[in-house]
Amino acid sequence: MTTALTHLHPAVAKSLATWHHMIASADLSALPSLLHPDAMFRSPMAFSPYHSAQAVSLILNTVFGVFENFAYHRELATDDGLSVVLEFSASVGDKQLKGIDLIRFDEQGKIVEFEVMIRPLSGLQALGGEMGKRLAQHLPAFKGSK
Repeated sequence: MTTALTHLHPAVAKSLATWHHMIASADLSALPSLLHPDAMFRSPMAFSPYHSAQAVSLILNTVFGVFENFAYHRELATDDGLSVVLEFSASVGDKQLKGIDLIRFDEQGKIVEFEVMIRPLSGLQALGGEMGKRLAQHLPAFKGSK
């Protein structure tokens, strides 16, 4: 099910390199260029996904401001080269957490789905609390089925 990242679809490899550069430089300004217009974000705090590139950009920019000491550790890719799993660690205040970003791309290298899973519960609760303070009034507009 997983392959070396050298087997990524070429457009995905380029987008993933851009993603890592944005994270390393703490500048997500290129994020909209990586997102499919109908991109979807699946939150570890909510059952229903958030829809649209605007929603994904808002959420990722906000979480990037909440996380401290963020670092990626391992990367895995699917056999078709269109999806990656990125393991990370971070902290929110005094809470440490581990998580994974599950990112699915289309063949043009655009992110179509970004799903996050986080543990332990105390880290997820700290993240959810901070995200809620910053985004509670904005996110309901991006919920719903598609």
